[in-house]
Amino acid sequence: MSTMKKVKMVASNKELAPGMPAARTAPDPEVHAVAKRRQFSAAYKLAVLAEADRARGAGEIGALLRRESLYSSHLTSWRRERDAGALEALGRRRGRKARMTPEARRVAALEAKNARLERELEQARLIVEVQKKLCTLLGIPAAASENTGSES
Repeated sequence: MSTMKKVKMVASNKELAPGMPAARTAPDPEVHAVAKRRQFSAAYKLAVLAEADRARGAGEIGALLRRESLYSSHLTSWRRERDAGALEALGRRRGRKARMTPEARRVAALEAKNARLERELEQARLIVEVQKKLCTLLGIPAAASENTGSES
């Protein structure tokens, strides 16, 4: 509620006749203390979809949507989800995934390091194989080429 509205409400309450009890003002229904996303269970979604599918008369779906405080886009997306994957798709949670524990983070880092080292090892093995084939093609003995660095 804006400060201007608060000032007007206080001023209007003070203008009452003396001796009259102060009129109670109802809270503004459009102002919510904490905005919170609504969450619908899979069973609720299926029940609303079943009722909407049974609606045949003019305006019945609109009455259902008003009664349940829903939008037509809810029905559209829930029908799409129901047709694609049924109950498990309807009950999935939205938003960010749960944060990893320090232990799980460490395991993931070690697995990534292990995968990188395995790739490097495979590359080193490939290089050694190519060097062996090159030595064979050039007629250089493999044992002699390994000892050339230490024969000074």
